[in-house]
Amino acid sequence: MNPAMTPEDAQRLLAENRAKIDSLDRKIVDLLNERTKMAVEIGRAKSVLTSPVVEPRREENVFRNVTVHNKGPMPDEALKRIYECIILEMRALQNMRRESEQQ
Repeated sequence: MNPAMTPEDAQRLLAENRAKIDSLDRKIVDLLNERTKMAVEIGRAKSVLTSPVVEPRREENVFRNVTVHNKGPMPDEALKRIYECIILEMRALQNMRRESEQQ
């Protein structure tokens, strides 16, 4: 049986986990920026091919890919909502760049 957590233990646990979250957040930002660079390149290719920015089939594949590899504890639906936001931002970026190229 685990002894009861003291207020000092709780403070230490909070500080340690918040520091870990800060570190993870920096890694997530780096990965999101790396993903954004790939989306920009994809947008350039789509522009040359005159392909639409929105590709529902590809987006479904992205959702399937992330949920299949999800080991939790985040529910698949929550992960899908996060990726919907990411995809929305990638679309906006591709549209913005496409519009600036046409001017």
